[in-house]
Amino acid sequence: MALPFIACIAFVAKNDHPLHVTVFPPFRESRLRFLILINSCLDIFDLRARNTFIDQDLGLLQALDERLAVYGWLTNTGVKILIIVDLAGRHLAASPQKHDITSVTGIKHSELKPAFRALQTAYIGLLQNPFYTPDKQNVVPQNIPPDDAPLGITDKKFVTEVKRIGDSWRPGLTSI
Repeated sequence: MALPFIACIAFVAKNDHPLHVTVFPPFRESRLRFLILINSCLDIFDLRARNTFIDQDLGLLQALDERLAVYGWLTNTGVKILIIVDLAGRHLAASPQKHDITSVTGIKHSELKPAFRALQTAYIGLLQNPFYTPDKQNVVPQNIPPDDAPLGITDKKFVTEVKRIGDSWRPGLTSI
């Protein structure tokens, strides 16, 4: 049995500049693939954002194939949060509590709301840090970070929180 999991989390600025990208295992060597996927969703994101007046949750933006799907969230300041979900999922090892886990073949976009809210809270916490300067994030790094390092914002508390949210999300969770 396999449960869907988060493969990538991205924060994109109002001007479509990537602020932060975290890729989760086993996709760490596919960072370029995810950057292209994120970039291809920005037009869809903008079209959907123009027609959404009530909620920040823009739902499914693009399904790349049967495996990967991109969901979007828009903050009040225009920062876009994208979550790429691997619908094929990770295979779970046999556990004594396996009768409590049901097989999931897909997810509703509302199941990602707790993750989006937690990510938005983490971003707000980052902006409230008096030692964080957002202007430094627009500088292009001279060296390319390794595949397992986050791209963009490197604040340790923020990166740790994003990884925790990505690792702990499962379909059916009501809060993270």
